[in-house]
Amino acid sequence: MTKSGNFHRIWAYVRHVLTAWNTTGEGIHSPYLFAIVRLIMRDENSYYCFADIERRRELLLACEDELDVVDYGSQGSPEGLHVSHRVCDIAKNHLESPKIGQLLFRLVLFMQQHEHRPLQIIELGTSLGISTAYLASADSRNSVVTFEGSESVLHVAQGVWKILHLENITWQQGNIDHTLFIHARTQRDIAYVDANHTYEATMRYAQHLLPMISTNGMLILDDIHYSEEMERAWNELKNDERVTTSMDLYHIGILFVNPYFLKRHYKIRI
Repeated sequence: MTKSGNFHRIWAYVRHVLTAWNTTGEGIHSPYLFAIVRLIMRDENSYYCFADIERRRELLLACEDELDVVDYGSQGSPEGLHVSHRVCDIAKNHLESPKIGQLLFRLVLFMQQHEHRPLQIIELGTSLGISTAYLASADSRNSVVTFEGSESVLHVAQGVWKILHLENITWQQGNIDHTLFIHARTQRDIAYVDANHTYEATMRYAQHLLPMISTNGMLILDDIHYSEEMERAWNELKNDERVTTSMDLYHIGILFVNPYFLKRHYKIRI
C-alpha cells in the first residue's frame, strides 16, 4: 500500500465515522433490514465456533512457512505472477478481521432462520480459509463454494477446514476471471467478494453475480474504501437499478436486491 493509498483509507474512515449512523435500527422501515441491524450487527454474543476458528487464525499468524503464491490480483498479471510469501504475512495482511468474519457468520445464520432452508453461498477470494470457515460454520446443510487463485494458499485453507471438521465447502482453484464464469451460473443466497481489489475486476464479478442473488439474498463486497477505485465501484453498484438497498459498514458493503425494499443507502457504524 502506497502512502497515498494509506492516506485515502484514513480519510475514508474519518469520513465514515463522521457521517455514519450509530444506530440500533431506528429509521429503517423494512422489518428484515431492521432485524439485520438490531439483532445481527449489534449482537455481541460469542457463538460455538468462534473460539476454534480464531485459534486457527492464531496458528496461521505464527506460521513462518514459505508459500509459492500465484497472484492473479491487483499486483499480478492475467497469467499469474509467482511470488514467495510467508503464511504469517498472508494471515496478517489478507485475512478478514474477527469482527467481520463473525458478522458473516451471523448474517448466514439469520438468513437461514428466515428462509427455513439450506443456503447456497459463494466466496471469491479464499485466502487461508478463515472467512470461508465462518461462512460454512452456521449450518452444515449449507453449501459454500469458494474461489481461490493460488493452489498453495488453497492447500493451507483446506487444512484449516479439515481440522474444523467443515465438510460443506467445495472449491475452484485458478484465475477467478476464468473459473467464476464457468462454475457460477445458478442462484446464490449470499455472495462474498474479497478478491481482486480493482475497479474493473470488482465490477466484472458483481455484474456477473447480481442476477443470481435470491430475493432476500446479499452481495457483500469487502474493502469498499480500500482505494479510490474500490469506492468508485461501490458507488456505481449501490446505484445499480437492480440494487434496492445498500449498507456501508466501512470495511464491507452489503447490496440487497429485494424489489420490496425502498431505495435507500445506509452508512452504519459497527
